[in-house]
Amino acid sequence: MRVFVTRPEHEARRWVDELCQRGFDAQAFPLIAILPVADAAPVQDAWRRLAACRAAMFVSGNAVRHFFGSRPAGMAWPPAARAWATGAGTHAALIAAGVPGASIDAPPASAVQFDSETLWSQVAPQVRTGDRVLIVRGGDAQGAAAGRDWLAERLGSVGAVVDTVVSYRRGAPQLTAAQLALARAGGVWLFSSSEAIAHLTELLPQQDWRGSRAVATHPRIAHAARRAGFGVVCESRPAVDAVVAVLESFR
Repeated sequence: MRVFVTRPEHEARRWVDELCQRGFDAQAFPLIAILPVADAAPVQDAWRRLAACRAAMFVSGNAVRHFFGSRPAGMAWPPAARAWATGAGTHAALIAAGVPGASIDAPPASAVQFDSETLWSQVAPQVRTGDRVLIVRGGDAQGAAAGRDWLAERLGSVGAVVDTVVSYRRGAPQLTAAQLALARAGGVWLFSSSEAIAHLTELLPQQDWRGSRAVATHPRIAHAARRAGFGVVCESRPAVDAVVAVLESFR
């Protein structure tokens, strides 16, 4: 069974390796291109303000890697600052970047979802009125902040001061003719982003997806896949074992 792994390239590799080991014909098919920001100065300024923050929340592993990639020389993670991660990949990226594990807050591995809502249930007791929280996120292809504002709104509702910095940009992929032909031939699509679905339908505007199957790692993403016309859409926790269980049901 061919499985298209649509995560950005850096993240797709691990998933492809894991799925191939489980007997699937997994193909890296990144539907989001990860790009550096045009100007690193705002990220460097955020680093200089980090010691005054209660916490910094990272939306993804890419946010971590690009934030630390623009770190001013000689600066280290402030001992008093917490690092918030929404999932295991972001947590691992923080560890790889040198943030002490004791400084990281993230949903437990057993969580039903790895998202802002689940993270908030873990970190809400930390936040006091007047605390500063930095949200490190991605931007669109032009560098404008993009993504959900749920956590920022929740922090504001309890009196926290929220700063946002864009550490990387997300753009549409550049696919080859061979890749597009492979997509038309079909397989099971593994989606971890609604944006990836939008890019796929833009790249193949004439494709009829009613006979295609998709696995989505969040209810919002599943909703986007159904709107795009996928005939079979199954939801899964964003963990390899959970995704494999769904894929096995397709055999």
